[in-house]
Amino acid sequence: MNICVFLSAADLDERYTAPARDFARLLGGSGHTLVWGGSDTGLMKVVADGVEEAGGRLVGVSVDFLAHKARPGADEMVVARDLAERKALLLAKSDAIVIMVGGTGTLDEATEILELKKHGKHRKPVVLLNTDGFYDGLKAQFRRMEEEGFLPVPLTDLVFFAEDGPSALARLEAEIGAR
Repeated sequence: MNICVFLSAADLDERYTAPARDFARLLGGSGHTLVWGGSDTGLMKVVADGVEEAGGRLVGVSVDFLAHKARPGADEMVVARDLAERKALLLAKSDAIVIMVGGTGTLDEATEILELKKHGKHRKPVVLLNTDGFYDGLKAQFRRMEEEGFLPVPLTDLVFFAEDGPSALARLEAEIGAR
């Protein structure tokens, strides 16, 4: 399975890097391909290293103004013209999506993917990996949106909140296997 992972390219605390490394090894060791933003820095590098070390493939989608940070030696690397094209390519190259910890770029990617799913533009499973409660506030906001009628489809149809890597991957494999 080609699993797109949206995540930070920042150098982060071990409370985020250790679970990310574990998830990456699980992903690669299960024979899956990582589809990611292509960066060889920060948490993106941690995940790419883990997938590669475990025998998985790497498919990167960088963007022109960050191409100098692209990972050398990836199995495939595409450089998009802009962020919109990058997001479209990441979605097109993936079978499923995992949202890990990140900043505004990750949040932008997450909300666009969920908006497209809400409107039926894709049916790919989306898992939000809530490492160390990072997305507790966002989870509460999504629930409020659902309760107050802002979501035309049930939240559970849009995204699954996983507390750890094994449950995230198990959910993706179950959803893909059910199709």
